[in-house]
Amino acid sequence: MDDHQQSSQFDGECNATPTPDLPLRWWTPARWAEQVLAKPLELLNDHAHLEKKAARNALELLDRWPDPVPPPKWVQTMTAIAKDEIEHLALVTRLIHERGGKMTKHHRNDYAAALRGLVRLGQGNCDLLDRLMVSALIEARSCERFAVLAENCADEELAKLYRGLWASEAGHYRAFFEHADDLLPAAEVAHRWDEMLDAEARIIAAQPPGPTMHSGVS
Repeated sequence: MDDHQQSSQFDGECNATPTPDLPLRWWTPARWAEQVLAKPLELLNDHAHLEKKAARNALELLDRWPDPVPPPKWVQTMTAIAKDEIEHLALVTRLIHERGGKMTKHHRNDYAAALRGLVRLGQGNCDLLDRLMVSALIEARSCERFAVLAENCADEELAKLYRGLWASEAGHYRAFFEHADDLLPAAEVAHRWDEMLDAEARIIAAQPPGPTMHSGVS
């Protein structure tokens, strides 16, 4: 699988500097950070919900390995990711409370929902492969967004938070792919990854603006 494969068809809108080692085909401009950072508590609230959902996703994947007994590396990978995400959730919720905010009970993420709509449900290894790719794409996009936020945030406490989370998200993105090539032939995996990268670029570019991690740009 070629993680560095790029497509020019999504480059027109964004002029942000690409984050190294990410295969994304639509890059977030600096003005996105300026827009979302205007409402830092709302952004942090969205961020906290994403960390909670990411932990839940990793734990849910534990039961999706095709064999009755998953390999130890699979269990180690998913539990380690879940642990990281829970720690991030604790960190972000602490910041919310320290700044006088409160994490909301309800949350929606149309970006992630659109990506999950691409999963070939009930199709065995294809189903799991798509779930791994969706998880990897969400982590890669979050990694890219943290980098943009860190570069453009005047609030040093928040900038430090985003700098600290960048490497973790990049690691999670790569970890989800450690098992992908075990599910289907390499050529089929590469073809599906190419399709998913194009789809992710279209989906993120179409999101409406707002103080969320996966919002669009006005």
